[in-house]
Amino acid sequence: MAVIETDRAPIIARATDDSPSSATLRQSWEGRPGVGGWLATVDHKEIGKRYVVTAFIFLIIGGLEALVMRAQLARPNQTLLTPEQYSQLFTMHGITMIFLYALPVLSGFSNYLWPLLLGSRDMAFPRLNALSYWVFLFAGIFLYSSFVVGKGPDDGWFNYVPYASLAYNPGPNIDVYALGMVLLGISTTVGSMNFIVTLAHTRAPGMSINRVPILVWGTLTASVGNLFAVPAVSLAFFMLWMDRQVGTHFFDSTAGGQPLLWQHLFWMFGHPWVYAIVLPAMGIVSDALPTFCRRPLVGYTAVALATVTTMVLGFGVWVHHMFASGLPILSLSFFGAASMVIVIPSAVAVFAWIATIWTGRPVFTAAFLYFAGFVLLFVIGGVSGFMTAAVPLDWQLTRTYFVVAHLHYVIIGINVFPVVGGVYYWFPKVTGRLMNEALGKWSFWVMFSGFNVAFFPMHILGLLGMPRRIYTYASGLGWGTTNLIVTIGAFVFATGILLFFINIFLSLKRGQPASANPWDAASLEWSTSSPPPAYNFAVIPIVASRYPLWEDRLDEGPERSSVGAGMLLDRGRETIGTTLLDAEPDVILKMPGDSYAPLLLALAMTAAFVALLLHSRWGFGIAAVVTVLTSIGWLWPERSLMQIETGHD
Repeated sequence: MAVIETDRAPIIARATDDSPSSATLRQSWEGRPGVGGWLATVDHKEIGKRYVVTAFIFLIIGGLEALVMRAQLARPNQTLLTPEQYSQLFTMHGITMIFLYALPVLSGFSNYLWPLLLGSRDMAFPRLNALSYWVFLFAGIFLYSSFVVGKGPDDGWFNYVPYASLAYNPGPNIDVYALGMVLLGISTTVGSMNFIVTLAHTRAPGMSINRVPILVWGTLTASVGNLFAVPAVSLAFFMLWMDRQVGTHFFDSTAGGQPLLWQHLFWMFGHPWVYAIVLPAMGIVSDALPTFCRRPLVGYTAVALATVTTMVLGFGVWVHHMFASGLPILSLSFFGAASMVIVIPSAVAVFAWIATIWTGRPVFTAAFLYFAGFVLLFVIGGVSGFMTAAVPLDWQLTRTYFVVAHLHYVIIGINVFPVVGGVYYWFPKVTGRLMNEALGKWSFWVMFSGFNVAFFPMHILGLLGMPRRIYTYASGLGWGTTNLIVTIGAFVFATGILLFFINIFLSLKRGQPASANPWDAASLEWSTSSPPPAYNFAVIPIVASRYPLWEDRLDEGPERSSVGAGMLLDRGRETIGTTLLDAEPDVILKMPGDSYAPLLLALAMTAAFVALLLHSRWGFGIAAVVTVLTSIGWLWPERSLMQIETGHD
């Protein structure tokens, strides 16, 4: 992003997608056709769609892994998998769902929607946005590279030492996981920085900080949390790789290291990460649910503050995962109390959603069903987590299937259901077509019933003493029938997911054409055509309230937002920069064009990590040189060969 300091005052004009200025905007903002343009694009909408599609592919892979595991556990003494195969499958399932699906899919939603929600034409750093996607994609491929040849990570997604140390796990399995997570951390970090700067400086004039949608609050909070949490886990994995390959002893107790240090570093990341994959999903519900209730969200300010408070408290409860590790009683008391207090901001959001439904006039669309179902699952998942804040109970439950049940209510119930509801809600905006409502409702009820049949009995298995991370069990323990029910529920849930994807494919080809605002929604993205043009807005809108498209209906004051008339910026790729709090126009921002630099830089960095895995000094040296040269080309002040000409300045 480049700031153009100029005395040129933006022209206030009225324009539509058919205006003469819009032809100039299309020339500036639309990328080249073909494979070259596809690889070089920095359009936030294209990057957002790629994030979502890639994350859904990983969801399918992780789901298939889960079904194989459930087939193994359906009955006692099954031999479908060997212990080593189960360990790799178990580990890759966790890595896939937690790291390659849950946050990336929300990043996709936010990448696509943020500029549209904020009244801007792109993210603050378009090329950095593209880099975050390419690194995410290559990190996912890197992590799966060893799994396909039977050498995948096999120590669980939490990767505890000393089991993950070289003495107990000498193969490449853990090295792939360690290096892959460091690479993935680069994607998360640069993406988080981009979201923060985008909110700070590219909102439409008048969109003060107390007028942004809750989805923006959720993603912003997650992004700030990631900037503090991701370095902890990246450092932990790099230290582990150093222990394994360089001869350091950070986690080696026989040489003065501390195995417990791994747990501290991992869970200092792990618990805030849970909120990073929940808060944006809660934002989806907070913004979309009021549309189907025909009223604004109850308690906007309280929900926004609760969102921030949840993440702040989330950094003070990581020992919640370490109660059984022998820590001092005082430490257990403090973190147990913190784990109970964090329930309060979550409850604020729940009461706000329930009050919005209760005081509104709900329209029972497929999207509404997913959001309403999410509220129930959120409560169940929250209560089961809250229970383990009690230290004595946690000692009994921590290594049992009760925790597995809680984790799936969080990861799937509180993430997948809002995401699927969000797809139904924003699908017409992205594609210009509506999804099939009847098939959508069928998919919801199949998913909802299958989910609860699959995961609620896991609580019972945990109370019956079934431990986590076992690949089989003997008959006569009383677990067989319940495990069979869980497996049946898992396949029913998978059937619901399949119906959802069938609905997507059918709707892409035969869905009913959608208007600009088929749901009669209130936020700015619904003021654009469906799908939006490459430049998003023909003029930069001027915002006067939280609900720009409902102002006449709500009649909360004399001021009105201006969507069709605003700042006409049509001299190349331009958008407006605004002040942090009140969103007053500040500068004109000149945005970079399409570029191959993000792709080349991501390839070079990935090659460096592959060289480290293969112990190739020459390969690492060459990849490092290419990384440096590509970075110089990226930052070069003049137009370089890596940037594609798509319009005029």
